[in-house]
Amino acid sequence: MTPLTLRNENRAYRGRGGISRENRSLGFQPAFKDLDTGRVFPSCFANGLAAPVHVLEGLPDEVVTERSAAGRVVAVKTSVVAGFVWRGRFLTREQAACIVADAEGPSSVLDGWAFS
Repeated sequence: MTPLTLRNENRAYRGRGGISRENRSLGFQPAFKDLDTGRVFPSCFANGLAAPVHVLEGLPDEVVTERSAAGRVVAVKTSVVAGFVWRGRFLTREQAACIVADAEGPSSVLDGWAFS
């Protein structure tokens, strides 16, 4: 995953509920998951503060595969996916978009979705 990957995903999910701006009010928090290890990382700025959108800079060195000469994250492991933490679970962008699409309002989303 690269910054370009994130931009392309934002374009693909814009208007569908799979981007932070469209689902933040429902309690979705941007995050990343390493599918190899199962670890979930909240999206953070380089200084560790929570980011309101997907930001690669705060990911730990264990998933970073390339940095620029200035130290910025250029790429992370291919096993890392962007998604959201919602109700204590990691969801992909597609799963988040489905929940938002099914919602008639915030209360129906929060009350109507259960996880197996």
